[in-house]
Amino acid sequence: MADYAPGTDRLYLLGDFIDTNRGSWPALRFARELALQGARAVLGNMERWMLGAAERREAPAVAPEDISFLRETPLYWREDEFLLVHAGIRPGVPLERQEASDLTGIRNDFWEKDGELPYTVVFGHTPTFKMGARAGELWFGKKRIGIDTGAKHGCRLTLVDLSNRISFSCATESFGRYSDLRERGWTLPQ
Repeated sequence: MADYAPGTDRLYLLGDFIDTNRGSWPALRFARELALQGARAVLGNMERWMLGAAERREAPAVAPEDISFLRETPLYWREDEFLLVHAGIRPGVPLERQEASDLTGIRNDFWEKDGELPYTVVFGHTPTFKMGARAGELWFGKKRIGIDTGAKHGCRLTLVDLSNRISFSCATESFGRYSDLRERGWTLPQ
């Protein structure tokens, strides 16, 4: 629907490709394949959990190349005026001094604060409906864009085109999964 073209478009995967359910673990291979085609990924809290489990030898169903992929995956990417991260950042702390636990797990302390940021932070982790957006819709704050539109909660799975200010989404509830395709324009609040 978004006409993603590997090698031409820049695709960022903002983490939590998996959860603790082993049935989700094959998604690591898919994320790794996208990265091999040029996509950029960041670790989410679930990938950090997986790395810990692998170090403790508690993740036997995961391919060694998937664990290697996670070990090489950064916690954030800077792109033009955007910072792409799984959960957000701790306001007032320089980027190079951010804790991994904040980059992959912060919630209210990030999105409820109005502090100035040197870039617009694009993040997931917290479903947007928990921040006050309508279920399945993007959330916008001061230099903050929340893109977790609740796929895990039966709402929507969303891809955001930052260059053209368009979002593409599909339904994720059991009945009609990956149907009800939507394309919407959006603007950044001032």
